Amino acid sequence: MDYNLNFAVVWRNFDALLAGLGLSLGLAVVSILIGAVLGLITAFALMAKHPLVRLPARAYVTVIRNLPILVLVLFAYFALPQMGLRLSKIHSFVLVLSLYSGAYLAEVFRAGLLSIPKGLTEAGLAIGLTGMQIRKSIIAPLMLRNVLPSLSSTVISLFKDTSLAAAIAVPELTFAARKINVESFRVIETWIVTSGLYVATCFLIAISLRLIERRLALPR
Repeated sequence: MDYNLNFAVVWRNFDALLAGLGLSLGLAVVSILIGAVLGLITAFALMAKHPLVRLPARAYVTVIRNLPILVLVLFAYFALPQMGLRLSKIHSFVLVLSLYSGAYLAEVFRAGLLSIPKGLTEAGLAIGLTGMQIRKSIIAPLMLRNVLPSLSSTVISLFKDTSLAAAIAVPELTFAARKINVESFRVIETWIVTSGLYVATCFLIAISLRLIERRLALPR
């Protein structure tokens, strides 16, 4: 194979890749924050005794977790306008990734809730705390500490899922790389650099979350 690597075109457009990476991170952060709130509410709903609360939450988690995220992205961008709900490319993707992350984080949080001894709830009631105060001051902080290892892998996975935004022309990292690839025909060079950016970013995310995990860990 006679192919000479030439990264010059990629370096000339490196600012476009960095801008795409910045947008990818922005999409991930906003979606995960919204998804975390949605997932926490859903996790408590999954633990509820009343079926009218528990069953809709279970249906949401089951449906979203069993649909490919690309199908959800295409549905939100192309089908929702036919139903009267028009969203921009970025807003439709944030909506999908938020719902998607919420479903996955709900199971992560539910596992954390199951790991908390029931005696803590009884102790909170014994000192006069309400159910909401117990969830806010006792259960939620302990649950977050317990799920940080699982949460880290989920966050990294969701960041990588932002690459699917390229399917609806959101100018994130993968879309920027495809644009350089099409214009320059430097396929290998473009995707080597793009892969390096993804790996480096995921590594930094993992290190940051590991530091947070160690900082919040209970002393032994």
